[in-house]
Amino acid sequence: MFERKVMAAWAAFGGIAAVSAALVLRRPDAQRLSDLHIYYGAAKFDGPLYDYVAENGGPFTYPPFAMVLFRPLSLLPEATLGLLWLAMTCAAVIAIARTVTRRAANATEATEATEAPARVGRGLLVAGVAMALLVSAPVQSNLRFGQVSIFIVLLALIDAGQVVPARYRGILVGVAAAIKLTPLLFVVYFLFARRYKDAARAGAAFVACAAIAAALMPGASVRYWGGTIFQTSRIGDLASLGNQSVHGMLLRIGLSPGTLPVVWAVLIAAICGAALLRARHLHLHGEPVRAAVLVGCATVAASPVSWTHHQVWTVLAAMLLVAADGAWRRVAGWTLLVVMTLSLGVVLRGVALYPGWQFLLENARSLGLVAVCVAGVGGAAAVRMRTARFRATRRVAVAVAAGLAVLALTPLPAGADPTFKAYSADDLTNPRYFYFTGTPVAGQPVTFMIRREKTKVRVNGVVGAEVARLRYTSAPGGAARGIPLLEAEPGVRTFSFRSASLAHGRLEALDAAGQVTATFTNLA
Repeated sequence: MFERKVMAAWAAFGGIAAVSAALVLRRPDAQRLSDLHIYYGAAKFDGPLYDYVAENGGPFTYPPFAMVLFRPLSLLPEATLGLLWLAMTCAAVIAIARTVTRRAANATEATEATEAPARVGRGLLVAGVAMALLVSAPVQSNLRFGQVSIFIVLLALIDAGQVVPARYRGILVGVAAAIKLTPLLFVVYFLFARRYKDAARAGAAFVACAAIAAALMPGASVRYWGGTIFQTSRIGDLASLGNQSVHGMLLRIGLSPGTLPVVWAVLIAAICGAALLRARHLHLHGEPVRAAVLVGCATVAASPVSWTHHQVWTVLAAMLLVAADGAWRRVAGWTLLVVMTLSLGVVLRGVALYPGWQFLLENARSLGLVAVCVAGVGGAAAVRMRTARFRATRRVAVAVAAGLAVLALTPLPAGADPTFKAYSADDLTNPRYFYFTGTPVAGQPVTFMIRREKTKVRVNGVVGAEVARLRYTSAPGGAARGIPLLEAEPGVRTFSFRSASLAHGRLEALDAAGQVTATFTNLA
């Protein structure tokens, strides 16, 4: 009977996996496993690796060693590789679930190894964690795009979590970093935790992988390490909501180009420093898996680009909080797990009446990630506070909550518009951005059409000859932003921009003398 429960749980996991895979395979060709299509196409490409651009517009952005591993896979037909990749992703989810529950399983085995209920408990725990992982937004994103991120997490987790034999520890982190650079932070963690041999092995493995790639692909290696590595614009729009790193959130706040690098560097130093110190404490108290998850969260926070599929670490942190001592940590864990499964900006869009509230909802994953890095994931790193300290902490928590409430209810300036973007001439052929087909109307300086989507509002229109420029302000008191006027065809100038909300927006048309000729408010 006990074994049936475990079998039923794994059957449920298999059902979820099958449905997820079917939904991926039903997507249009251009959207199905689109990142895997880039890897596959780049592996087949005869020209310079970093000149490759797939039909969906995506370039190859990983270090050359990643292509060394991808090329053997390209010998398979792409459809076969797609099915294999989906199966491998689900297998990686199971392996991660087994690793993250390893400490609890070992503790149970020490006292009840011969009892069937204990075996059932372990089996149900692993299956439950695997199912929660599978339905989370980061894992679904890995499935949908055919991403490599889930495998990077697995390599770093089993290595830093001390699952592999001691004499090999560090090697998998080095290999993972050679595929995707962010795991290099684990080398710093090894040094913090006095795992000097692991750090040395990780560094040596990273250099060896880079050397192998340089020997097999010298031109691509020189180009990547000589400049392509710094071209983050190749990865996409870093200010978009999908980038839930600290850097992405600061871009959405709208800091000036001169201020942003300084603020970002200071915040990352503080966030990663706190995470590494807590991880060191966890390691020294015999909790390497918790430590690895915390460092993984720090890599997501520190990277300039952290798309949804990178955020598996945050889901693992939420699960560890759910299993931690203390009601507050468990509540925080469940809350973070909901945030990492649902898009609050979509689910609660009817509640998001203010730009500030919308900003909090749409950056909830960034904020939760920072909180995890600073506060930890429970375990030995959790400080046992006395009553007086608890009261002080409670006051701080209440103050922070009050500050967030004020932010949520306050119309933010234009710079804090979470999704604002004005489109350029490069976007003219995209019908999603330029959908208005009308022409200027005599006597009307601006004619436009509004389209509302789940998390944003789009405005596209044309201007008359008397309009020299357009500007848009997201909220009262905010700085105005210029909207480019583009020559769609002779005699027709068009424009397009998007915003999180038009509730407090103000669109103004100006003539050549800089005088306002038309104003549009109440656009919502």
